[in-house]
Amino acid sequence: MTIAVTGGYVVPVEGSPIEGGTVLFDNGKIVAVGSSHDVEIPDDAEVVDASGSWVLPGFVEAHGHLGVHEEAEGWAGQDTNEMTDPVTAKVKALDAINPADEAFRDALSGGVTTVVIKPGSGNVIGGQTVAVKTWGRTVDEMLLRDPVSMKSALGENPKRVYGDKKVMPSTRLGVAAVIREALTGAQDYKARKEHAAAEGKPFDRDLTNEALVKVLDGELPWCQHAHRADDIATALRLADEFGYKLVLNHGTEAHLLADLIVERDVPVVIGPLFTTRVKVELRQRTLRNPGILARAGARIAITTDHPVVPINFLVHQVTLAVKEGLDAETGLRSITVNPAEMMGIGDRVGVLKPGMDADVVIWSGDPLDVMSRATKVFVNGVEVYAFNENTGLGETKDPFYRG
Repeated sequence: MTIAVTGGYVVPVEGSPIEGGTVLFDNGKIVAVGSSHDVEIPDDAEVVDASGSWVLPGFVEAHGHLGVHEEAEGWAGQDTNEMTDPVTAKVKALDAINPADEAFRDALSGGVTTVVIKPGSGNVIGGQTVAVKTWGRTVDEMLLRDPVSMKSALGENPKRVYGDKKVMPSTRLGVAAVIREALTGAQDYKARKEHAAAEGKPFDRDLTNEALVKVLDGELPWCQHAHRADDIATALRLADEFGYKLVLNHGTEAHLLADLIVERDVPVVIGPLFTTRVKVELRQRTLRNPGILARAGARIAITTDHPVVPINFLVHQVTLAVKEGLDAETGLRSITVNPAEMMGIGDRVGVLKPGMDADVVIWSGDPLDVMSRATKVFVNGVEVYAFNENTGLGETKDPFYRG
């Protein structure tokens, strides 16, 4: 179906906003973006009048646990960490996502159409992350890319989990040693595999090492959970040592090492920002952090770490970061094109331009205004969410209804 969203204030993110613009999409892809004079609307197109509204690409959440850490389900819906081994590089978040988690409906109400879902931070190496759209019957139908990155954790979480078990690692030095041992083992595995191939001999594959070799080869970024400055320094040191693509996650004290981060061009996924300082690592948490990093030249994205902060509050974190010094344009980029590019999905989502997925959100006003709301959400060109003015409630299309 061809749909034309017309008359709105179109913010493509890359490029200047268009007053009275049109976004035309067909068969799940954006066909044209421009002024009403420049975009020709086919006679058979469905026209959606967005006059008086803002039109943006769907937001991208770079670090969440939707569907693997289900809300109000207790242990039955908790599949975030396979905390039986500090190194679980072989596990995939893909295999534990429940699309029935209410968080996916919340995501749509907050204009979030893409999320990178990650294993948790209980393990030193937690597993492979996946990018999905926020609407669909099965995760396979929602799938954007798998795997996207490898999740790893430094600091309090893994040392607490395994320290309580009285096994390694129970200290920060133990956590770093586990990472070095795993990656050194993967280097040796790769050499043995290549030697066997050259000799034409059979080789027993190992799923953990197969995944870690993708990190060493630069195929998968290394998403490093790190809050404190000393842990961030360790993350930089390990990345220098093994040469993988590092993406800092959380970065609570990243503003204290902004020069070192910028020098290495390491992107930072910052957040969650709506939390109390519940542990030592969070003592320096501040909404000023994104602005400081951005002004220093760092590439940033902002995250809710859902369910730590509800995913529909993603844009509100940006609003308060802007209040504390982040410029508004960078704020919008931090939940659109920046996380998309960091996670290797920038060819599909994050901006409005021809060829991109038709993930389009109509807002009642500037999304950085807390009084604005998402009124219509399209995912892959399908209207999946609309706010009903009469009832005051959002209505999500049933993915199981094919009519």
